[in-house]
Amino acid sequence: MSTPLLEVNDLKKHFPIRAGFLGGVTGHVYAVDGISFSIAKGETLSLVGESGCGKSTVGKAILRLFDITGGQVMLDGTRIDDMPAATLRPMRRRMQVVFQDPYSSLNPRMRVRDILAEPIRNFGLAKDSADLEKRVGDLMDRVRLPRDAVGRWPHEFSGGQRQRIGIARALAAEPDLIICDEAVSALDVSVKAQIVNLLQDLQKDLGLALLFISHDLAIVEHMTHRVAVMYLGKIVEVAPKRELFAAPKHPYTEALLSAVPVPEPGAQRERVILKGDVPSPINPPKGCRFHTRCPYAFDRCRQDEPALRQTEPGHWSACHLHDRPAAENPLAGAKGAALIAKH
Repeated sequence: MSTPLLEVNDLKKHFPIRAGFLGGVTGHVYAVDGISFSIAKGETLSLVGESGCGKSTVGKAILRLFDITGGQVMLDGTRIDDMPAATLRPMRRRMQVVFQDPYSSLNPRMRVRDILAEPIRNFGLAKDSADLEKRVGDLMDRVRLPRDAVGRWPHEFSGGQRQRIGIARALAAEPDLIICDEAVSALDVSVKAQIVNLLQDLQKDLGLALLFISHDLAIVEHMTHRVAVMYLGKIVEVAPKRELFAAPKHPYTEALLSAVPVPEPGAQRERVILKGDVPSPINPPKGCRFHTRCPYAFDRCRQDEPALRQTEPGHWSACHLHDRPAAENPLAGAKGAALIAKH
């Protein structure tokens, strides 16, 4: 079996809460609390969940934008979470990011040519100035922007065009993995589709792996290979796209999918309405973290935290329902499939 490009093992990130004049630690925000997943070369894994569940924190932890509390991050078989800065530098080139806001992520005082040339210079990828100019022009071609636009400033572009520049900047370092942190959520619907299609084409042409962080399941369904569902700092389900959308194995995933608009006019779908609010990540519930909102919760859910385990080949779920007989499991059989309209 080939080594995954990215492997995350029991990743934890707890942010301290400080109070008082001396800034003593009074508690922690359990933003990410022990998650594991992997991404193969050329694969797209989508990380989905409600706002505040820890998705973006996972992306920043992988990129080493801050130190992690526990766990391991492996890039192509090499552990990078504890790597010294000097050793990490060449590894950083292999991991790039496209941020949510295409305007604030670009330096307004730099022309597009300089924005794209910066990572090329930083990693010493160009032989000379002529090679640098050629690489910048090729990047503009890659993201389908005119070459003569390199002399313009970020504010002179539309939101979708700015996001294309952000993608070009990520490509400039010739990465193996791009983390897309809500990369299309700030764009209009028609522009979203263009950017998603662009990312898919780039993946095919360059063999890129993508970690696509999003809360938009309609977009996720269109572009991903596998889906990992997060809730309150934990991954509760991981599965190939078709299997997860056809028959979810966790009540939280079931509820998320029931809220996705049905593309077929007149099609019916049973809506699952979750009660209550998401608990605080400062004091997460004992047992299953979803039990306070789960319509199927029973006594064991309130006491024991379920492990993420394989329920079907390639399909993993963290739910005690799968220890019960099929007749007592509301997620068994065809019920999940009935939730999703025909693709």
